[in-house]
Order: sequence, then structure tokens, then C-alpha cells
Amino acid sequence: MTVSEWRTARGAAARMAPGRWPVTAVFFLNGLTLSTYIVRGPSLKHAHRLTDGEFGLTGLLFALAALACMQLVGPLVARLGARAVLRVTLAVMPLLLAGVAVAPGPWWFAAGVTLLGAVHGTTDVAMNASAVVVERWAGRPVLNGCHAAWSVSAVLASASTAALAHAGVTHAAHLVVSGAALLVAGLALGRWLPETGRTGDETGARSGDAGGWTPALLVLGLTATAVMICEGGVLGWGGIFLHDERHATLALAAAAITAYTGGQTLGRLTGDRLTARWGGNALFRLGAAIAAAGFAAAVLAPHPAAALAGFGVAGLGSSVLIPLTYSAVGRLPGAPTAMLVSRLTTFTYAGILLGPALIGWTADRIGLATTMTAIVPLLLLVALMPRPRS
Repeated sequence: MTVSEWRTARGAAARMAPGRWPVTAVFFLNGLTLSTYIVRGPSLKHAHRLTDGEFGLTGLLFALAALACMQLVGPLVARLGARAVLRVTLAVMPLLLAGVAVAPGPWWFAAGVTLLGAVHGTTDVAMNASAVVVERWAGRPVLNGCHAAWSVSAVLASASTAALAHAGVTHAAHLVVSGAALLVAGLALGRWLPETGRTGDETGARSGDAGGWTPALLVLGLTATAVMICEGGVLGWGGIFLHDERHATLALAAAAITAYTGGQTLGRLTGDRLTARWGGNALFRLGAAIAAAGFAAAVLAPHPAAALAGFGVAGLGSSVLIPLTYSAVGRLPGAPTAMLVSRLTTFTYAGILLGPALIGWTADRIGLATTMTAIVPLLLLVALMPRPRS
């Protein structure tokens, strides 16, 4: 290594040290906040005496508010920088978590959930934009680690909520105390967030296309939508498939989500090192192929235990797909990073919304087993989609 290369590497490491871990912590806090709300959803539904349809409507309001804010936050982050936006959202989101817990009626609850969706959508774009910039600074992969923190926080929220519920802690007490703790953590973290700068200034030379709406962005966006449709197939229908088609017990069927998310978390914890070794595009194609093989095993295996193993392999393979897609978007010319990230995030949310509904609609017509099998060629198509050079 030459002196110049050593200085460059040391400079990148110096910038990475104060940037990577605070941004990773943002993913962790965001995941912990949202997952705590999600796992307390049944308690909130019961407390407000909502029907299935009414509670489903609050979920739709959450998603629509998140999508709407994603269209606005890209220019905002490009103008102000991700740090300024995150310092606000890290304080507001915990307050809304506590607010939905003490909402005096269903209308107030719905309003709180809508605001929570709006702030979550804003945070989602800002934290991914910040992670993309930190990865560019560091000159090495970091996005898988950031998304791993989100996955770990979801597991932690699920486990802690189950323990607290078993101990008799009410949902209101749990969410209010959690909101207070997350507020303190968010305020403390705010001072350590890296000043990633106004991403429009960082990438000003990249502007020129129509607001970043290039064929490359559309291809990556559709890729992300397809990946999230497949993920929605497991999270929304994996357990139902095991129970209805493979006659698994309800307890065993519920483990489909655990197997998938467990494999996903493991893959993301190692994804950055594998990306550095093999390159992002090679790892993406390998991950999609492994995910397809896992899905094939899950839907074709006659025994529920073998199907669970298949879902775990599918989670392992799919773990790197979304982080690597964000990383690829960060390399595109045409618009500030934050605007590109906001548009990609819109595609991912479209997949989250469309996936379970599309699978349910198709299953009514051709059967759930056949519909789940169709995920396999979709993932193989994802593996073959064109990608920008690493």
C-alpha cells in the first residue's frame, strides 16, 4: 500500500467511525419503535373494540401516510440534510407511540396511527439516505449492517412484548414507558448523527435527468417491489400455507415467520463482509437464487418441518436484496441521493402493500399452493434484472 492509499483509507475510516454506528443506531431505534407498536396491535384493537376491517383500515392509513411523506421528504433531506430531519423524527416517533397507547377513542387512535405512519415514512427515507452517504464515505459496505439492526430490533420487540404481556403489563403502560425510553435515546443519539450534508450539494454534478426518473431507477424500483411482494408472501401467507396446505399445528405454522426473519437477520449480519469480498452485484444474484431455492423447498416439501427450513433459507437469501438495492441506487446519477432513496422506498412500500393482497386474490382463483410456487420464478427473474456496476 502506498502512502497516498494509506492516507485515503485512514481518512475513510476516520469519517466512518463517527458515522456508521450512529446511523445503524437510527435503524435500531426506528425498528424498535415500529415493531413495539405492531406487536401490541392486537391489544390496541381489543382496547378500542375495532373490527378486523376497522383495524385493517388503520393499517392502510399508516401506509398511505408513509407513502405520501416519502414523496415530500426527498427534497427536504436534499435541502436540509438527513441529520436535521432525523433529529426531529427520532423525538416525535416515540411521542406518537405513547400517544396511540392513551388515545381516548378510535378516532384519536386512527389519527395517531396516521401520524405515526407519516413520521415513520419520513424516518425511513432519511435514515436510508444517510446510510447510503456513509457507505460512500467509508468506501465499504454498511447497508446490510444497518438493516440487520432493524431486524434485530424487531426480534427484541417481539420477545420483550411477549414477556411483558405474560407478566401482566398493560399495553398502555408498556407503550408509554417504551416511548419515554426511546425519546431519551433518540435525543441522545441526535448529537452523534453525522452531518451527511445537503445531498444535493454532494451530488450536484449528477443532476440533469428528469428528477432522477431514469430507466435504471425504474428497474431497481421494480426489482425492490418484486422482492417485497415475495417477502409479503411469507410474512402474510407463510403460516397460513403451512396450516392449510401442510396441516401443521397453529404453533408450528406461526414459526414460518420466525424462520424467515431469523434467516434474514443472520444474512444481514454477514452481508457487508460478503459484499466486500464478492461484490454487490454477484452477491445480489446469489442471494436471489438462494431465496428462490428456499421458497421452492418450502412450498414443495411435504413435511412442515422441511418447509420451515425452506423458509429459513429463503430469508437468508433474500436478506441482502433490499440493502444492496439501496446501495445500487446510491450510485445512480441524475438526482440527489435523498430523492433517489425516497423513490426507491416508495417502490418497496408498494410491494409491501401489494404482496399480501395480490397473493390472496390469486390464491382464491388458482389455490394458495400454486400461488406460493409462483414466487420462485419471480425471484429468479429478480436475479436476472440488470444492475448498475458495483
